[in-house]
Amino acid sequence: MEARALYGTEAPPALQQRLVAGPVSLGLEGGNLRHLRHGETELIRAVAFLVRDRDWGTLAPEIRDLRIEVGDETRVSYTAHFDSGVARLAVDVTIRLTAGLLRFAAEARATGDFETNRTGFTVLHPIEGVAGAPLRVEHGDALAEDSQFPVLIAPWQPFQNITGLIHQAGGLRVTCRFEGDVFEMEDQRQWGDASYKTYVRPLALPWPYCIADGSVIRQAVEIRWEAVAPAAPVAPLRCVVPDAVFPETALLLDAAEAARPDAPALIRQIGPQRLLCHLDAAAGHGLTELRAFADLQARLPECAFDLELIAHCRPDGDLTAEFTGHAADLARAGFHPASVMVCPAVDRQSTPPGSEWPACTPLEAIHRAARAAFAGIALGGGMASFFPELNRKRPPVALLDFVSHGLCPIVHAADDLSVMETLETVPHIMLSAQAIAAGAARRLGPSTLAMRQNPYGSRTLPNPGRGRVCMTDDDPRQDGAFAAAWTLGLATQIAPAGLQVWTPAGLTGPRGLFHTDGRARPLAAVVARLAGLAGQPVNAAELGGGRSRLACGARVLEANLTATAQGPLPPYGWREDLQAGRQGTMP
Repeated sequence: MEARALYGTEAPPALQQRLVAGPVSLGLEGGNLRHLRHGETELIRAVAFLVRDRDWGTLAPEIRDLRIEVGDETRVSYTAHFDSGVARLAVDVTIRLTAGLLRFAAEARATGDFETNRTGFTVLHPIEGVAGAPLRVEHGDALAEDSQFPVLIAPWQPFQNITGLIHQAGGLRVTCRFEGDVFEMEDQRQWGDASYKTYVRPLALPWPYCIADGSVIRQAVEIRWEAVAPAAPVAPLRCVVPDAVFPETALLLDAAEAARPDAPALIRQIGPQRLLCHLDAAAGHGLTELRAFADLQARLPECAFDLELIAHCRPDGDLTAEFTGHAADLARAGFHPASVMVCPAVDRQSTPPGSEWPACTPLEAIHRAARAAFAGIALGGGMASFFPELNRKRPPVALLDFVSHGLCPIVHAADDLSVMETLETVPHIMLSAQAIAAGAARRLGPSTLAMRQNPYGSRTLPNPGRGRVCMTDDDPRQDGAFAAAWTLGLATQIAPAGLQVWTPAGLTGPRGLFHTDGRARPLAAVVARLAGLAGQPVNAAELGGGRSRLACGARVLEANLTATAQGPLPPYGWREDLQAGRQGTMP
């Protein structure tokens, strides 16, 4: 299949070169290393020298003078050039790989004052069979700490001031040591990444910061492995609720989409049970937008309408007046939502570790005021953004009917493989969200390839070249088979978790099922099939080997999550089987 049909763009996927030393292999991609394996055992997921801008966007390097020498050991060298405004960072890299050692060293020199939020090494440990496994953490001159990789997702850095990490993978002890700066670890599963990330420069230090003109920084990562007695295996984490049924499907829409003359026809092509109506009071939304939702509600009586309310909740404001005002606007507009999910406007931006929390009325007071104003309507809390924000600022669940958060798979990496790997992490997020909800119903909010709002910077990143860009609000793969396969994989991973509602797309626009002119994207057919599964018992939900399989009621949906054909499934293809025997294959 041509690239545009798969990815929505002619831009090809990143090429990966395989490096081998005896039983050890890894991939070299964009100057960085992926999937260090000894035989079939994954030791380290990735080692990379990364540069992030002031909005936490990852800068793409220009690689020059790449040399690969293969002999008793494999050697790689190159220079990576990073541009940031009028400044440039030139990074000279050397990599050594043997049957028992990987060393990745970098020397970076700034030309001009180079502004960055983070520049240096990151090392990713995998999560499958690793979450909950023993870990020894070395702290330089201090005593080593015997601990374990977190099971539930850690909201803050589980380990700081790291000079070494030692864990076991199969019958190998893996020792990873860091040089040149102060490293710490974050639980990257929060953002959907299938990894624990150890990175340079503590978040408690100010950012953005400047690498002064002419400055030189030197860092290195060295990884060794040796045979030891195999440790007891750690079971993969799963979130499985007894007698789970597939959740109801919702679509996100704003007032402009609700006012489209063809909105009812487009929505009926999909058959969602619910519509999530976005209202941002901080952006000036109010009665006009609610009337657009009310008009659509009158034309679509078969759908439940939910309101996602971004409220002011100012510390010096009158909460009672604010929420009774919203309730009065609902009545004036004639809009009758089945539920209201309240998120304070200030919480749309993330508060990283070491940062001062912005002023905000306590969540208990906010939700008590909302409960009083929206009497008789199901009340939700949580975050309109993503799981890290929910994990770091947890709502008063005793006051709520449900808890919600969204998902975006391109926060830290946007290449095809990394995006598909986020599916590994979904059961981990479901399990941690279940613990936070403490018995309240759970909903998965908007979960799309592209990011609708950036909690980590001042903007989503532009993507005029239609490339694979982190934290962009317009990912070309939404137009291709890739998005359909990823979404079916996501559905497979959430199916046994006991969610009440999930929101896999918007109606139109860059995160929608339809182009603005009403043409359906490939994803539309998948979501329509999944919407038809609501309330059906989940008989099987399996993901592995580059495929997903979801069996609900009498239907089975399978997806190929790779760019290589697998059996009857073309690259990123999917199919639906009826257990009675009828079968259809979809591109």
